[in-house]
Amino acid sequence: MEGQNLTLVFPPGEVRPERLPHLAAELVSLKVDVIVAATSVAIQAAKEATKTIPIVMPVSSEPVEHGFVASLARPGGNITGLTLVSSELSGKRLQLLKTVVPRVSRIAVLSNPTSSGAPLQMRAAEVAARTLGVQLQFLEVRGPDDVETAFEAATKGRAGALIALDDPLLFTHRVRIVKLAAKSRLPAIYGFSGFVHAGGLMAYAVSVTDMYRRAATYVDKILKGAKPGDLPVEQPTKFELVINMKTAKALGLTIPQTVLLRATQVIE
Repeated sequence: MEGQNLTLVFPPGEVRPERLPHLAAELVSLKVDVIVAATSVAIQAAKEATKTIPIVMPVSSEPVEHGFVASLARPGGNITGLTLVSSELSGKRLQLLKTVVPRVSRIAVLSNPTSSGAPLQMRAAEVAARTLGVQLQFLEVRGPDDVETAFEAATKGRAGALIALDDPLLFTHRVRIVKLAAKSRLPAIYGFSGFVHAGGLMAYAVSVTDMYRRAATYVDKILKGAKPGDLPVEQPTKFELVINMKTAKALGLTIPQTVLLRATQVIE
């Protein structure tokens, strides 16, 4: 019960990537019992700040490849939690996009090359593209100033659709990205439902809300004495396909019934 046998500590001030090491060190100095850290940069900061305080990842991307855990089955060390399987979803998003826009032959891919999870997602997208017979145009977004430049390149490259890889930077600028996709008349699919609620066409993603709820069970087990290294990292069990019909109509698209039947949410 919060306030009785549980205290939640939130770092003060704005949480920017460059401040994460300082904030993690501050939490360690407070001698907290568990640190909850989402996104790769936050998990890395927490990992560098402590080798003893348990760290729970409600949302992580490729934790084995990043060196956060030894394996999903036996994490070892002081880190455990849940993983997104972002690279596996890249191919499925391309398949959905091709189903909705069957004549598309060239698809722009928004990615943040500074993200450690980008290479795996890009490789998975390339494998799927070869199977679907489409060409990919990778567009780098390293910061907010690159967003408009990327869409200008997509237009010059005659892209017929767009996919955005999973990345916190892209999510932060989702409203701007969605508006530029509409302006460029590019049917797009995203990795977070927040893009669709901001006016994007489609999103196929894990339920982040469900993952945070499941992360609470890890915190509970650890507070009751379990060692994080003995708790297997879980993969998503709940996925969302969200479709914005208003955006589809604006783009002149008819969403196939087979796709609509798979949707967990349709925004009218």
